[in-house]
Amino acid sequence: MAASPSEPPSPAAEGIINVFWDDGMLNHDTGKGLFDTGFDPGFLEVLEKHPENSDRIKNIVSILKRGPISPYISWHSGIPAQIPQLLSFHTPDYINELVEADKAGGKMVCDGTVLNPGSWGAALLAVGTTLSAMKHVLDGHGKIAYALVRPPGHHAQPTMADGYCFLNNAGLAVQLALNSGCGKVVVIDIDVHYGNGTAEGFYRSNKVLTISLHMNHGSWGPSHPQNGTVDELGEGEGFGYNLNIPLPNGTGDRGYVHAMTELVVPAIQKFEPNMIVLVVGQDSSAFDPNGRQCLTMDGYREMGRIVRSLADRYSGGRLLIVQEGGYHVTYSAYCLHATLEGVLNLPLALLSDPIAYYPEDEAFPVKVIESIKQYQNDVIPFLKGS
Repeated sequence: MAASPSEPPSPAAEGIINVFWDDGMLNHDTGKGLFDTGFDPGFLEVLEKHPENSDRIKNIVSILKRGPISPYISWHSGIPAQIPQLLSFHTPDYINELVEADKAGGKMVCDGTVLNPGSWGAALLAVGTTLSAMKHVLDGHGKIAYALVRPPGHHAQPTMADGYCFLNNAGLAVQLALNSGCGKVVVIDIDVHYGNGTAEGFYRSNKVLTISLHMNHGSWGPSHPQNGTVDELGEGEGFGYNLNIPLPNGTGDRGYVHAMTELVVPAIQKFEPNMIVLVVGQDSSAFDPNGRQCLTMDGYREMGRIVRSLADRYSGGRLLIVQEGGYHVTYSAYCLHATLEGVLNLPLALLSDPIAYYPEDEAFPVKVIESIKQYQNDVIPFLKGS
């Protein structure tokens, strides 16, 4: 239910979020089966939808159109990306592999990641929509844009797919910003899983600071060889510009906010970016089937507020938000709503939390965060003395 003040602030006073969306992204049908495998074991009466299904995104679209945040939303359509645009991040051989798979009617590209008829068109729309959102901000048409896209992208590496992702939407948008004259870009990834694809794409660059707050899950196979550990820092000129923040299970709202204030904010203060990209996944929530991090709407709202303050200070208020995971069909939409409330810096919550009730104990996460901070300050050249 709504929990808004008697006289809510006007959108003109607080700002507008430009949401980029296209219904064509619903054509990516990930099927049913045993969790994300597509396998029918033969003894289950009800097969569940793949976690990355269209229902979760339909609810996000719906809550933005019909929920209390709707007066603050301006809607824009997306367009498909063209193949040459993909090559600023991905290799030609990998793109050709996807094109041929689509022509052949699709295939399981890697575990849990299936390219079905309609998937390639949706993936091109996801990239094109994200690029349109970034261009909207770069061209000065709006300060804040949200690319509401699927399939997700932050696991897609330059040479391969991974973790439900074919094309790296955020990575391609970052490259567009660099090509358009942004000297330095920061990516803040709060999806529950390590944004390994984005990190890999800029692993040797000192122009992009990639920061990922994620569950400490490690590698999960050939498509995801990275561990997401603190010692994966980048290489060459990029050494120190990939900051991994692996958080213990159950970190919760206060633990995440502590990580933001103690690790993310100081790094951005040192880096001084011209553009900020917030990669959001609601799979860090307390009720997500793919994560164990126990975030609630309050935590997402506060992280949105922190990122907005960083954008106001360092990038002239320019902020691109890119959708990634989040697999609880209902609560993901609520947590996204809360994130955008924070980004808008609204004085009071527009929606109360319908299901959060977990007690929190941030003592252990705080110890982990302090050890990460000590390690980064000792090892990373641009952070020394923080």
